[in-house]
Amino acid sequence: MKTPSILDRYLLRELSGSLLVCLGTVLVALLLERLLRLFDILAQNNHALPAVAKLIGCLVPHYLGLALPTAFFVALFLVIAKLSDDNELDAYLAGGLSITRLTKPFLAAALLLSLLSIGLFGYLQPYARYTYRAVLHAALNAGWDARLQAGTFVSPGRGYTLMADGVDSSGRQLKQVFVHRLVGREDQVSTAETGALVPSAGGGELTLTLANGDHLRRERNGEWLFAEFDRLSTATEFSPDGAPFGPRGRNERELTLHELLRGGVADPDVIAPTATKMAGELQGRLARIVSLLLLPLLALPMAMSAKRGERTGSVIVAGVLLLLFNQTLQLGESLSESGKVPALAGVWTPTLVFTALTVWLYSQSLERPGDNPVSRLLASFDDFSTRLGKLFRRDRVKGTAGP
Repeated sequence: MKTPSILDRYLLRELSGSLLVCLGTVLVALLLERLLRLFDILAQNNHALPAVAKLIGCLVPHYLGLALPTAFFVALFLVIAKLSDDNELDAYLAGGLSITRLTKPFLAAALLLSLLSIGLFGYLQPYARYTYRAVLHAALNAGWDARLQAGTFVSPGRGYTLMADGVDSSGRQLKQVFVHRLVGREDQVSTAETGALVPSAGGGELTLTLANGDHLRRERNGEWLFAEFDRLSTATEFSPDGAPFGPRGRNERELTLHELLRGGVADPDVIAPTATKMAGELQGRLARIVSLLLLPLLALPMAMSAKRGERTGSVIVAGVLLLLFNQTLQLGESLSESGKVPALAGVWTPTLVFTALTVWLYSQSLERPGDNPVSRLLASFDDFSTRLGKLFRRDRVKGTAGP
């Protein structure tokens, strides 16, 4: 194996530092946004708040997969732009090194990240996604001790949904109570001025007693029956432990690459997703793994053409290209999973188009570094806007001049 040269080690050192900073920044921003949403969801259940740390840990692989391509491209752009700004790029080219030679360490880094992303997209994310859903289910459904919080909807099971506008310190003496119960296909709604929750001594039954209220029931034929009551008691089975979460493998996003190829998990009790959904998910993951190899071919020509004062246009164009690729890839996955188009066509058509575009831009910059169709287009637009501005200023001067 050929030992990396001093130049390769220098470029990889610069890239790794920028990549870690960009990856950490993007990942923290994404996790903070989800953390606020989790606190909003779990704030209704005090017993669920300790699960937040575990939920955030389960989200790291998912957001790492989202942040990795963006952080890698930004890091590449920053390193190459720095080389161009400090005239190091000109010195390398004057010394006889080609753009292709400068690309090799970046492609090596892209290959390494692609190999790591096989484990991330193919195995770590599916298990983390299932664990996240299982932990969230347990946090929202377990630990309810038959005590309500004011203004909070609670579903103790058996089709019951409870809510009270006022609750005393015990959590079981209620005011302005709302109860919805689904029995078969019948909807039953009760409202009462006061109510009380009384769990049995063994914890196997929960009795709800309502006073001074109305009861509304919808029959199977669609008719509504209305009744007023002074006192109404209903009992239902109750357990502080929620229903167990189902096994992994019911959703295609919970399957590993090996399981997607095999057609589902080995558990015969799990109903596997449809073949079209698994095919679309498999091809989508493979396309995202391969797309990391294309980012150096896009970042190099865009960053080399981005001199001081002209960088904004290149950044915008590169961002639009990446956004379009991501959106068309998601569209192709959706069409593939719905069975409207074959998975290979739906996912790999935008991937091949993006590949052809990046290779074309890269090849155009080999002979004249810093010059490519995008840079020429931006230069033409800049010249046009400059001439247009001069024309407007000239007309304004003529209009204000005297006879």
